[in-house]
Amino acid sequence: MKNFSVFLFVFSLCMLDHVSGSGIWIANELKFKKILWIRCYSKDDRFGPQEIPIGQHVEISFRINFWATTRFMCTLRQGPNYKHYQEFTAFKLSGFMDHGSLWDWRAREDGIYLTKGDKHISNPVNLQKVYDWKTD
Repeated sequence: MKNFSVFLFVFSLCMLDHVSGSGIWIANELKFKKILWIRCYSKDDRFGPQEIPIGQHVEISFRINFWATTRFMCTLRQGPNYKHYQEFTAFKLSGFMDHGSLWDWRAREDGIYLTKGDKHISNPVNLQKVYDWKTD
């Protein structure tokens, strides 16, 4: 019985660590004073719609669910006429051992870029273009 109690204690600590916080950072790095329109959602949460002025950002913080199935979808649109857009998975865990992190998205004229890490970095060197803009 003592071994089982120790197991439950250790298992509980692991689960508390697993149900941790994560987030999405979305920055408007568009040119020509274009506004970035965003809307994001998960199974349980909704964010937006919101307009982000050039040079500004939003940060969406949330907790990972117990089953490690947390996923956020986002739609971004370039103003002023909002003809350029992209709908994409902005956050998704890669497996049960994934504890989440900050997914740092940057909207630029030629597409949408991503870097992942534990915190926001002003000028990351490892940004990768993930999506091109679609057109209505």
